Amino acid sequence: MLQAVLSAATEGGETHSPVIPEWYDIIWSSVCFVIILIFFWKYVLPRVQKLLDERGEAIEGNIAKADEAQRKAEAALEEYTAQLADARTEAGRIRETARDDGKKIVAEAKDAATVEAARVTASAQAQIEAERQTALVTLRSEVGTLAIDLASGVIGESLTDDAKATAVVDRFLAELEASEAAAGGKK
Repeated sequence: MLQAVLSAATEGGETHSPVIPEWYDIIWSSVCFVIILIFFWKYVLPRVQKLLDERGEAIEGNIAKADEAQRKAEAALEEYTAQLADARTEAGRIRETARDDGKKIVAEAKDAATVEAARVTASAQAQIEAERQTALVTLRSEVGTLAIDLASGVIGESLTDDAKATAVVDRFLAELEASEAAAGGKK
């Protein structure tokens, strides 16, 4: 086949190399190439460059936005951590305050109970003393009446002088109390 191509080329009378084109083909090809090159250089290349620049700016903008978002997230994390630490500190302080308040309330309740117990004791002692005095007065009058009746029965005459009888009974009871006090002091 190669033989056939070479023989066809040599039949025309010219010896022409099939690898090297003719000079007019080279000129017209060069003119077309320059026109296409100028067209690409003037119109296509600037648009492609503009598109690449826009894409680069968009990528850089997105990177900047991502960096800003990262900084904001880190700041928010730091703020959250600080707030959490503050909240823990505040909770500890509140617990301590509650413990102190609880201790104060318990102490106040103990003091109030002690005061109330002292008041109740004093009131009971006052009531006991009043009842003792009432019993003593009642006892004196009854002992006096019994002593007068007994003395009237022993003597055989009526002791109707109330002032004299009262004085005798009071003197007897005073002697009785004095002897009890003396006996209590010896113990």
